[in-house]
Amino acid sequence: MSTWSPLFIDNDDAAALRIHLTRNTLLGETLRLQQQQVEQWLNAPLWVPGHGEGGGPEHTQHKLNYQMMNLAGRLWLITQDARYKERVIQILCIYADRYPQLGDAISHDTNPPGRLFHQTLNEHMFLLYAAEAWHCVKTESTAEQIQHIESNLLRLMAHDATHTHAATFDIVHNHGMWSVAAVAICGYVLGDDEWVLDSLYGLARDSKTGGFFAQLNQLFSCDGYYIEGLYYQRFALRPLLLLAEAISRRQPELNIWEYNHRIIQRACYTLFALAFPDGTLPALNDASKTMNLRDEGAVIAVNLCWQHYGADAHLAELARWQSCVWPGRGALSLCEHLENSPAQSLSWPSQLVRDGQNGERGAIGVLRFRDKEQDDNMALLYWGGHGNIAGMHSALNHGHFDGLHLSLFNRGKEFLRDYGFGRWVNIEPKFGGRYIAENSSYCKQTVAHNTVVVDEGCQHNFDKDCSALHHGETHFFITDHPSGQGMSARCNDYWPGVNQLRTVLMLDLSQCEKPLLIDLFSINSTDLHQYDYCLHGRGQLIKACSTLAYATQWSSLGNQNGYQHLWDCARSKIEAGQSTQFTWLDGDTFYSATGVLPGGGEFIVAQTGASDPQFNLRVEPAWLWRTQGTDVLFATAIESHGYFDEASETSRDARPQVSRVEVLEHNAEQSKVAVYFVQGETIIVTVDNRPGYGQFTVQPL
Repeated sequence: MSTWSPLFIDNDDAAALRIHLTRNTLLGETLRLQQQQVEQWLNAPLWVPGHGEGGGPEHTQHKLNYQMMNLAGRLWLITQDARYKERVIQILCIYADRYPQLGDAISHDTNPPGRLFHQTLNEHMFLLYAAEAWHCVKTESTAEQIQHIESNLLRLMAHDATHTHAATFDIVHNHGMWSVAAVAICGYVLGDDEWVLDSLYGLARDSKTGGFFAQLNQLFSCDGYYIEGLYYQRFALRPLLLLAEAISRRQPELNIWEYNHRIIQRACYTLFALAFPDGTLPALNDASKTMNLRDEGAVIAVNLCWQHYGADAHLAELARWQSCVWPGRGALSLCEHLENSPAQSLSWPSQLVRDGQNGERGAIGVLRFRDKEQDDNMALLYWGGHGNIAGMHSALNHGHFDGLHLSLFNRGKEFLRDYGFGRWVNIEPKFGGRYIAENSSYCKQTVAHNTVVVDEGCQHNFDKDCSALHHGETHFFITDHPSGQGMSARCNDYWPGVNQLRTVLMLDLSQCEKPLLIDLFSINSTDLHQYDYCLHGRGQLIKACSTLAYATQWSSLGNQNGYQHLWDCARSKIEAGQSTQFTWLDGDTFYSATGVLPGGGEFIVAQTGASDPQFNLRVEPAWLWRTQGTDVLFATAIESHGYFDEASETSRDARPQVSRVEVLEHNAEQSKVAVYFVQGETIIVTVDNRPGYGQFTVQPL
């Protein structure tokens, strides 16, 4: 019989968890739900398929098998129900029977295939889950079963990872995080110290070219922001946290939870703090629009942060919202707190999250305000790095070209939106569930974001290595101003010879029922350029203040850089200095943008879907203010107002309170803008543009 050492839960933990099986606690609900899932798996025909397409039925079954055997292994420790251990041993033996004879799986991806899956990433996910499942039942197995499962499955998978696919194993990237976690946990379970060393320190054992510590050191900023964006942060956190917990159990001397000034804690809290109030994750870089903090990685993060860094009311409320826990020592303590503490309505504070290992590569700014309706308003402005490291592996390729992108949220939704990635995840008929071609031709392009496009181009000419050399600079971040909050940042040379300064203010004014968003976007160049100020939302255009010339035959707005995917639907001319306004309805709320072009220009109504013969893109509206000049200020007030309920045929305050915007002064020293209201006194907003003197004032006229 092998000596058993705990990986995630020990015998005392299992006994304490067992008590909750019949208790009305969040932990008890989680365990019973997991039992239901495993029971369905046990009662279904046992199927271990061969190769299949990514996202196809074979892929889905292999994924289900590793998830369920993992749950069954843990539930065996907790419940001592012999059926669970027997199924885990049975299915691992079947995989061990077949795995050595399998060649490479079918792949249409750029990543190398495994034997079960179309890419090694999924192979490593299988290994991690299977290794833990085996750890739970190994002491209940015969010598023959141990030899068969370890030699013909687990050791073979680990050898493929570290030898056949050594380049993928050592990659500093979310795929690499999964590979090192899988092999390290397999090494702990099988007692192979060399695998653990390879995984922690890389094949070269230098903690730089690969390995877990290289991942921690290079992929996260000093404030815990993950280089590839939040969508990949929550995905990378799952193996990161599982390996960290295994390290703390097996090698406590490494003090992993305190490593690099608690970088793991900062990585978890940054994910939580940057999420929208409804729990969805902002689509920085390639990202799903629906991924949220109920993801398994975020659930694990809440419980392990509680366990290793202490009780926190924000974690407790996040666990209530997630409606589940990750069964373990942290969940035991967390659920005891939840039983004895009433629910609270907490919001995360406004926050500046720096990018770069030393905070030197720009930042992500988040302003939050809970208004008198107890509605959480949020503005996010992005001026960090591109999403890759110059000279690093080409797989760091999820960055978007959208410096100074703005997202806005209230009434339970993101109403000024990032498109996110172009991908139909695991929907095999849609390009195998992989990134569609339009991900590069539209989604990554600057015009797909809420920022300014110069000469219908793309920032850094769509060159990620060039983009990796630049980053934004924080001008100011102020949260204690009497009139509200503000953030401001510069991005120079994202366009050759063009400097950008964007200031976003969230003001609490008596004239407006919701916080008023003031957006001052300054573009400066010695050469004449065309500038497009882009806004992306959802819903229906309600009214534009100027007459629109509707195009009876739609054509693409341009030929390249994403413009080929936008239908040119309607236009109106804007005279110099003329304030212009449009209103749209998204769900139950009206939104209005009121802006001014000092040099005149055009208002363009556009819609995604052009040059898209496979209908890969979502059909969504876009609105552009276009002008020409050298030194230009886009001054815009964005307002949420009113309410619409079709069921009761109720519509109120469908018109905005802002009547017009006027630029009073704009130069290198300051920008001064007047905002006029239908009712209430006019305000003058002044922003100091001088480097090192960042501040703003709000005064009545």
